[in-house]
Amino acid sequence: MLDLYFWATPNGYKITILLEELGLAYNVVPIHIGKGERFNPDFLKISPNNKIPALVDHQAPDGRPLALFESGAIMMYLAEKCGWRFMPADLRRRYDVIQWLMFQMGGVGPMLGQAHHFRRYAKEQIPYAIERYTSEAMRLYRVLDTRLAQAEFLAGDYSIADMAVYPWLRPHKWQGQDIAAWPNLQRWYNAVRARPAVQRGLAVAHERHEKNRKKPSGESWDILFGEQQFQAR
Repeated sequence: MLDLYFWATPNGYKITILLEELGLAYNVVPIHIGKGERFNPDFLKISPNNKIPALVDHQAPDGRPLALFESGAIMMYLAEKCGWRFMPADLRRRYDVIQWLMFQMGGVGPMLGQAHHFRRYAKEQIPYAIERYTSEAMRLYRVLDTRLAQAEFLAGDYSIADMAVYPWLRPHKWQGQDIAAWPNLQRWYNAVRARPAVQRGLAVAHERHEKNRKKPSGESWDILFGEQQFQAR
């Protein structure tokens, strides 16, 4: 059995989408990031960077339990575990996938996350930060649109790279972007969204998430954005 330590965020949904695409059974262990549960000592043993998602495979290929943090590493592990599905064993094709996965990990996630923060969650509006991260979001969208003019999916065939990027583009309005302005990206976005496994992955904890969707404030804001992380330990 796989234990997925999860909350309803883009990085969390990357893993549920992949698990659904692979058809693997898994158990969801909710980690409520707004209540500081990511600082619990037991969770920190699995995810020392106090972030979700994390995964424990109680029966890894070597016969022993394996704990993983960092969503990109989890996706690569699951693809390899399942016979190189959605990440080919062939060297060149595999690294086509990996480079676009790293593009998500190093660019799309961090930069769009900052756009979310300064446009939606920051306690005060900082025009420089809003402009900087909105512009960077537009640049990343341009990179994606240009690539998707050349290929159906980011690495040619549908892969973990597409699953990693897609959840980060769902809140595109939070990033000050309009998917319709990027025709190649919009075509890809609609194709990924229409996949049944993607829909199943996005349905995980949906009801729980919707109940906690209000904008954080006060103590919940401090917990969510780290000002109480050391106290919480």
